[in-house]
Amino acid sequence: MGAESILPSHAPVVVIGGGVMGCSTLYHLAKFGVTDAILLERNQLTSGTTWHSAAQVRALRSTQNLTDLIRYSISLYSDLEQETGQATGWINKGSLSIACNPERLVHVKRQQSLANLFGVSASSISTSEALERWPLMNGDDVLGAVWSPDDGRVSPSDLCAALVRGAKSRGARIFEDIAVTGIVTESGKIRAVETPRGTIRCDAIALCTGLWSRKAAAMAGVDVPVWPCEHFYLLTKPVDGIRGNLPTLSDHDSQLYIRDDSGGLLVGCFEPMGKPIDPDVLGEDFAFGLLDEDWEHFEPMLENALHRLPVLESAEIRMLLNGPESFTPDGSFLLGESAETRGLFLGCGMNSVGVATGGGAGMALARNIVDGHLPFDMFEADPKRYPGCWNNIRHLSARVPEVLGKHYEITFPGRQMTTARDLVKLPLHDQWLEQRAHFGQFYGYERPLYFDKTREPVLTFDKPDWFEQVGEEVRRPHEAAALFDQSSFGKIRVSGSDAETYLDRICANNMARPAGCAIYTSMLNQRGGIESDLTALRLSEDSYRLYVGTSAIKRDLAWLECHLLPHERVRFENESEDYAVIGLMGPQASAIVERVGASELNELSYFRHGETEIAGLPVRAVRLSYVGEAGWEITCRAADAVAVYRALAQQGARPAGLLAQTSMRIEKRFLAYGHELDTDINPLQVGLGFAVAWESDFIGRDALLAFKEKKSTKQVVTILFRKDSAVPLGNEPVLIDDRIVGKTTSAAFGYRVGKPVALAFVDNAVAIKGADVSIDIAGRQWRGSISTRAAFDPDAKLMRP
Repeated sequence: MGAESILPSHAPVVVIGGGVMGCSTLYHLAKFGVTDAILLERNQLTSGTTWHSAAQVRALRSTQNLTDLIRYSISLYSDLEQETGQATGWINKGSLSIACNPERLVHVKRQQSLANLFGVSASSISTSEALERWPLMNGDDVLGAVWSPDDGRVSPSDLCAALVRGAKSRGARIFEDIAVTGIVTESGKIRAVETPRGTIRCDAIALCTGLWSRKAAAMAGVDVPVWPCEHFYLLTKPVDGIRGNLPTLSDHDSQLYIRDDSGGLLVGCFEPMGKPIDPDVLGEDFAFGLLDEDWEHFEPMLENALHRLPVLESAEIRMLLNGPESFTPDGSFLLGESAETRGLFLGCGMNSVGVATGGGAGMALARNIVDGHLPFDMFEADPKRYPGCWNNIRHLSARVPEVLGKHYEITFPGRQMTTARDLVKLPLHDQWLEQRAHFGQFYGYERPLYFDKTREPVLTFDKPDWFEQVGEEVRRPHEAAALFDQSSFGKIRVSGSDAETYLDRICANNMARPAGCAIYTSMLNQRGGIESDLTALRLSEDSYRLYVGTSAIKRDLAWLECHLLPHERVRFENESEDYAVIGLMGPQASAIVERVGASELNELSYFRHGETEIAGLPVRAVRLSYVGEAGWEITCRAADAVAVYRALAQQGARPAGLLAQTSMRIEKRFLAYGHELDTDINPLQVGLGFAVAWESDFIGRDALLAFKEKKSTKQVVTILFRKDSAVPLGNEPVLIDDRIVGKTTSAAFGYRVGKPVALAFVDNAVAIKGADVSIDIAGRQWRGSISTRAAFDPDAKLMRP
């Protein structure tokens, strides 16, 4: 592809890796004005994974922004030939998703509803219509299907050639056969890359190194939990009945994707449990090689394929292709700046959607480098979401085969991974085992979802197995007293003589309150978007403790550190595993603290904290509640948690899990990061103006002032469902007269109000008390009423619309 030969001594940005992600990032850097960016590829462009990709491009993803990334890819891939003169092999024949059991049918209909919400074309079709689009398919067991006409596929090598041509036409340069042997950092920032042919000084690196990303990132002191698995697809010689191109057929009940290929068939799979492979086994020279065929491993998938495609019985096999692809512990890729080293931007761990996502993800990564932030919120792909426990070969090699296997699994509510568990146990883990807890893993932390489990739950889209038990756990804090384990909160100590003035600049609320105050606040970006919402306790004149979300610990620490000015005397300490947090909530909580000798807690007013002893051990309790029942969040040393818990439990407080907490949060209309809050949402849009101190000169203030002059087009409301049998999950369209006017953001059954409840973003015009709306759940419309208040309030009990 006409690579360069003489290395520069300096480049503003060095892209490492010449697959689709690297080529797209370079193309967009040049397009956005960084015309002297360079790309280094250790072998040749497309080597590693890109060249053998099946290259399906399906638009719909789990969020609007992830979907928009792929929609951008589709637009780019169809337009590149006109811009560059290089064909990309873009074929727009749509995709067909079939359902062969009732739960899968609900799943694909939920996907159709989601597509409609995100503006993606999708429609339910009958089995006979599906057979018209795929006449070679056996449709005897097909119950229904969803047709997505805008999907397609591309030639990965041609795509990269077009991206490279576009990048070079703007001045960017590509160097093949140049391995990066070292990354130079200074004071936590990128300074240079080292190669056998010299050192290149640079301000930023885009690390797009696919299978080798974990090892490459380690050169910069960065943890990247990425590990490869073998990925299989079968290719046949030409088959009778295939003329021209067909849609991609998704038979996910059989773990298969199927399409035509050169007149024959391509049959790929995401088998229930994949095969991990160590990159060191592949070797440094692995480029355009393939792994050995493994017919024994593929045989169950072949049997599924023979059932779906009877024509395979007589088809002549060309090859069983086996190539490595990289996966992450949660199945989402990494996109953005690293937590550990500023200037190192990650675009890797693509989980077999690299070609589909590459166009949009390369654009977003380039925007991150040029603008200092991604073009829109990408919470799910933030590289800072992983705790250190995941950067472990044993854990990764256990987890990624399951991630591959869940690629096509039905995404039931409550679905959990089974491999690489118990990585981070909370201080009360053993006590919860005694209470027969059912655990969920969140970013490595094991959290009790509910208690008194009698068997493994059967997952469903209908009323869940745990419905009655969670109702019992809601009644405990509502009628008596309950204990919630909130120890997975991040706990960050901010101290020093400049701590107050520093936090007053970083946080939107007034942080100059006296010791003993608790402060709910947000950290905002320059655009006014919420980078984090947190509770801060002022411990002394020069010390605070910040309580942040489980997934936000690395992200918030990085945010705090990178905004510290050179002259500011402030220290940060991650105390997350040093302390436990136990929520004691309910009408009997007051009597319980009296009986354990901590009566001074009853003297605390709302959002005040103080020290006392429980079981003879020091604790700090703050008067606040995330569940709408009076109580305290009690912090103690992790080593003391069992004794504190036992003292409270002996006085009648019983455990309640995360599912009960979530139900109560939604009833009380408390907002959650990743649901109602993200980096694109500002406090004024979600009713958090009370937590903004306008007299302070905080980051994002100018953007909020500008927003105040405009009227927000949407707002958060509560929706109370009319029928108890509805099972909303969130991310469902809200409609009036068949017109989408919003979407649900959080949803659960509200046990205190006796009906399903959702929080939703809706158009201002319909955010009216008592307005009737419909919520599309898997193609069925459920009636509900809008409330501009919480569904439940402990004083007013039930807030009617």
